[in-house]
Amino acid sequence: MMMVSDDCLVECKIDDDSDEEQINTPPPPPEFASKAPTPAPEPPTPPTAPATPTLTPTPTLPITRDPYGINQHLKVEVSDVLAEPATPHSIDQVWLYSVTGFETTRIWTYRCLSLLLAVPFALLCGIFLAILACLHVWFVVPCLQLSNTFLPCLRSLCMCAVNAFISPFCTSLALCCSQIAISLSNKDWHQVRDKETV
Repeated sequence: MMMVSDDCLVECKIDDDSDEEQINTPPPPPEFASKAPTPAPEPPTPPTAPATPTLTPTPTLPITRDPYGINQHLKVEVSDVLAEPATPHSIDQVWLYSVTGFETTRIWTYRCLSLLLAVPFALLCGIFLAILACLHVWFVVPCLQLSNTFLPCLRSLCMCAVNAFISPFCTSLALCCSQIAISLSNKDWHQVRDKETV
């Protein structure tokens, strides 16, 4: 009787309809494997509710409100405005209350003004940029494209007009004026020099 080693034995999984858990077994040796083991099927995912489309995206507060640093010059601290030298020194409480009053007044005045003016100015900036974009898209760019289309035709017409009329006229006028010569006598030269000295 021939003995078979345990390495050559292959354990087969039989799926029945019972609810028992399946035992994970190691893969068979390569000489007995007919093909690569297939991965276990993933459990079906429950259907998700369809997302309702939003009409307008909700704005989120950015981490930095000035990411490009266009208002770096407005970073004003107390030490940029108030500075007390060492010799004429005020009472410590006066200095602390002055600094606190400066910061509180600056912050709350800005907050109150921005509460009143930020939304209207933002709307005006949006309207202004929308008008600029509309003019750029529907007026400036079409005019530039049309001018780039028609300028070669106008250039050829202008060159024809210059070569046919203006160039001969200027050439004949230059020939007429080339015969004119101005000569000054010594008397005229002395009169011109005396006028310059006076």
